[in-house]
Amino acid sequence: MTPQRDQHDQTDHDGAAPDPGAALPHVPAAAEVVFGDRLPLAQVFVEALATTGVAHGLIGPREIPRLWERHVLNCAVVAELVPRGASIVDVGSGAGLPGLALALACPASEVHLVEPRRRATDWLTATASAVGLDNVVVHQGRAQDVVGTVVAPVATARAVTRIGQLAQWCAPLTSAGGTLLALKGVSVVTELEEDSAALRAAHVVDHEIVSCGAEILETPTTVARLYLADDHEPGIAIVPEGSGPRRGRAGKGRRRRSGS
Repeated sequence: MTPQRDQHDQTDHDGAAPDPGAALPHVPAAAEVVFGDRLPLAQVFVEALATTGVAHGLIGPREIPRLWERHVLNCAVVAELVPRGASIVDVGSGAGLPGLALALACPASEVHLVEPRRRATDWLTATASAVGLDNVVVHQGRAQDVVGTVVAPVATARAVTRIGQLAQWCAPLTSAGGTLLALKGVSVVTELEEDSAALRAAHVVDHEIVSCGAEILETPTTVARLYLADDHEPGIAIVPEGSGPRRGRAGKGRRRRSGS
């Protein structure tokens, strides 16, 4: 399945070449509020995004002026929905958004980054080291590939795919009674309605739309928070029936134990 992109697409496909001389964006006041004494580490992350992140094709060069507001802070404010010390699994980590941003904002949390592309995982590993993050574990593979290996009470994803498919990928990696935090655009309301059957198949029992960072960001982050059932069993892959959910239609799923 080809991942769909929304308003938070991390890449720029216009063919523009990176400008190594481009100035780094000014650090906004909101960054000091969000990161506190870890702001210098966040600045190293932003610099990496603007340089090697662009060179690796993980961030479009036109995104450099708005790296703080549109990307790093947009992701980091979601930390307000993460219980202190709770581990996180971030699916489709790409440029570390939201994974590395949350690792900065949640230093007590272990953050697992799941990403299939080797060039991206190499960059994530190198960047986590350069920033000085010791609470990050990088996994190369799809979400389906780490079922039975990674489990966390909180799963996150940004600009990956439709909400129904996302829930079926993330639920096997999420603890019983855990939550999936999907950073989405306005289309999420429609997706929640259309993908209701796929959400039920993933043991999602409730959901809400939450705005994060409303007091400090000009444009708050929209998050679909999905709640998994208390009797949900992690480590069991969810396989869509037939060819899987179709765009615009709810799909049913069946559950398969990892390795079967």
